[in-house]
Amino acid sequence: MSLSPEAHAPKPSRPSRPQRSDPAERRFPIIYRRLNRAYPGAKCALNFSNPHEMLFATILSAQCTDAMVNKVTEKLFRKYPTLEDYAAADPLVLQEDVKPTGFFRQKSKNLQAAARKLLDDFGGEVPSTIEQLTTLPGAARKTANIVLGNAFGKVEGIAVDTHVRRVSQRLGLTTNEDPIKIEQDLMKLVPKSKWFQLSYLFIEHGRAVCKAPVPRCADCMLSELCPSSRV
Repeated sequence: MSLSPEAHAPKPSRPSRPQRSDPAERRFPIIYRRLNRAYPGAKCALNFSNPHEMLFATILSAQCTDAMVNKVTEKLFRKYPTLEDYAAADPLVLQEDVKPTGFFRQKSKNLQAAARKLLDDFGGEVPSTIEQLTTLPGAARKTANIVLGNAFGKVEGIAVDTHVRRVSQRLGLTTNEDPIKIEQDLMKLVPKSKWFQLSYLFIEHGRAVCKAPVPRCADCMLSELCPSSRV
């Protein structure tokens, strides 16, 4: 008895699981799903109650922990409730107020200059476009993305801080060092609806597992997908 042609046809093979040597486009969907499961509550840790507090807290967060920023802004926001208060502040006193966050001379200068520019050029309101936000002293694109997403619910890009840069590079999602180019590489991998959340997933993973200078690769759920894994 002869067999039908279907009996001779090879069974379709299942697609192989992505490996660390695969292109970023193939690995990234699994990376995102695993991080989303691991850190379901990932969000901005900075405390704020209005857009200018979000802006100033983000400026102060450069090279400083969010916990320290929140400790400083708890007093700062009570002492300077309005933009006019910052604009009229004694520069030396303002320096002391933000000193625990580090780089306090430049940061206090940026806060005061930003307050004055908001009053002079924007009617005392924090602008809600990335082009306008990045004209403010101390507000580069990362800061603008954080403010837009958290204060206005608008997403125009991906905030790339030190954690996002480190995790992206180790996972082989970018070979760039410049934050703007890293942002562009990441935006190609993920739909816009996930841009905002991606930053906080990478930040949480960078703090908990993919640490600098030594990552905890043995505890990482992404090890088999990571070109930099030590296990």
